[in-house]
Amino acid sequence: MEGGVHKPDKTDFTECWRTSWRKPYIMRLALSAGLGGLLFGYDTGVISGALLYIRDDFKSVDRKTWLQETIVSMTVAGAIVGAATGGWINDKCGRKISILIADFLFFVGAMIMAVAPAPWVIIIGRIFVGLGVGMASMTSPLYISEASPARIRGALVSTNGLLITGGQFLSYLINLAFTKAPGTWRWMLGVAGIPALLQFVLMLSLPESPRWLYRRNKVNEARAILERIYPPEEVEEEMKTLQKSIEDEKADESAIGEGIISKVRGAWSNVIVRRGLYAGITVQVAQQFVGINTVMYYSPTIVQLAGFASNQTALALSLVTSGLNVFGSLISMATVDRCGRRRLMLCSMVGIIICLVSLSVVFLEASTHSPSITRLESSHFGGNSTCSSYLAAPAGSTWNCMTCLKASSECGFCAHEPNKFLPGACLALSDATKAACHAEHRTWYTQGCPSKFGFLAVVLLGAYIILYSPGMGTVPWIVNSEIYPLRYRGIGGGMAAVSNWVSNLIVSETFLTLTEALGSSGTFLLFAGFSLIGLIAIFFLVPETKGLQFEEVEKMLEKGFRPSLCNSKQQDKDELPA
Repeated sequence: MEGGVHKPDKTDFTECWRTSWRKPYIMRLALSAGLGGLLFGYDTGVISGALLYIRDDFKSVDRKTWLQETIVSMTVAGAIVGAATGGWINDKCGRKISILIADFLFFVGAMIMAVAPAPWVIIIGRIFVGLGVGMASMTSPLYISEASPARIRGALVSTNGLLITGGQFLSYLINLAFTKAPGTWRWMLGVAGIPALLQFVLMLSLPESPRWLYRRNKVNEARAILERIYPPEEVEEEMKTLQKSIEDEKADESAIGEGIISKVRGAWSNVIVRRGLYAGITVQVAQQFVGINTVMYYSPTIVQLAGFASNQTALALSLVTSGLNVFGSLISMATVDRCGRRRLMLCSMVGIIICLVSLSVVFLEASTHSPSITRLESSHFGGNSTCSSYLAAPAGSTWNCMTCLKASSECGFCAHEPNKFLPGACLALSDATKAACHAEHRTWYTQGCPSKFGFLAVVLLGAYIILYSPGMGTVPWIVNSEIYPLRYRGIGGGMAAVSNWVSNLIVSETFLTLTEALGSSGTFLLFAGFSLIGLIAIFFLVPETKGLQFEEVEKMLEKGFRPSLCNSKQQDKDELPA
């Protein structure tokens, strides 16, 4: 954006409403492109509920943790490739074409998943969707920023982030709506094709970004678009601003080189940019290693681990966490320029650590006090129905529900009726034993055990989200838009974004394996440890950029700063690691 990063405040949103009312075409541009953010949020959130029913339909998925993780994380893997190639496509073909390609990928991926006859086909569909997510994550806000009046640009771009969290919330609503429909997960995943098709049709009637057109020497076409966005008296001034900005951009490109390798080498060899990258990459990696996407991708599964066996109940409770994420985004928009970036992140990290440690304690207590297993209860369903691991165990009398579920992927727990906290049965995992358990109006458990602590775990998950979203949820992206010198903003932000997606992939691909190896309690405690490391790294490496111009940030990084618990405007000067 010309003139540096523009942060929205209350005045911006008032002006945005007034300007859009006078020129509805502006809102049409922003909302049409913003559907990419909605799709981004929907496709990353919908799998959390769909996975519950995919496990029911495909026994291989239910019994293989790595297969569940792969289905979830392949969208992230695709997004890494989509984001990496999206920049080149944006420059070569334009923003509009990039959005149309992303919509095509979204639609194809949704259709493949909806008709998938086997798990590997779902994985292919998830990769297609991931490619679209990666492209949309960078193209939608770029198109909005370049096709919006400068004075309301920040407000319009910030709505893209709101649409992402809104898309995640919508995915939980859709999941809940289709729990009783034939095909369940097929509808959940296939519905994403509708907004993709809608955006494709809308974008066909919209123009290319005026900035991209001007760079391609299509000056008259760029002017025609600006005339539809700005009042007549402002068009000429905006043309001059656009010309100067692009001339400066081309000069910077010639100074740092055009190839990606030369740009990366130049960034790391420049002490100012390198210090900016320490801060930018630190906050992006920390954002993922607090474990947020274990909640967003696996929240219904986590709710089941807390003792809520019903898919519908798990989805309904997960809807609360997603709604809190949207609410947290609104809090961030209202406080980030008042409280500062550094303070918000540090406070957010402290709250996250407290919640993760508390969740670890709750899951440990739930595991320790899970209902016991008795041979009388297990043999009640017939000798062939009892889990073989339990029958062969020399100390079966000491088993409880959690021991049963951890012993083998072939074991399930059938709770006592009418009191599910009394001793129950450890049975072989099959449709027949599950049906026999349900026939006696008992509850069947395969992910977690009946627990008196389950509701407390859901409350802590909600607290975790509300503490994460306003700080670590949104601020790392703001920091990365402010921390680099203008000529290195693209390459610096790109490297930080890739580090975010790679960290996301690592966390989402290993969560269920960690819960099997360490238990739910140990896994949350591990993420608390990662969060503590992230808190320390942010404290020592990330300066406050609130209210600073690009030139002031550059001078601060050149001299360095000494971290302080107080968020003072006058930074104490000291050298950062070189």
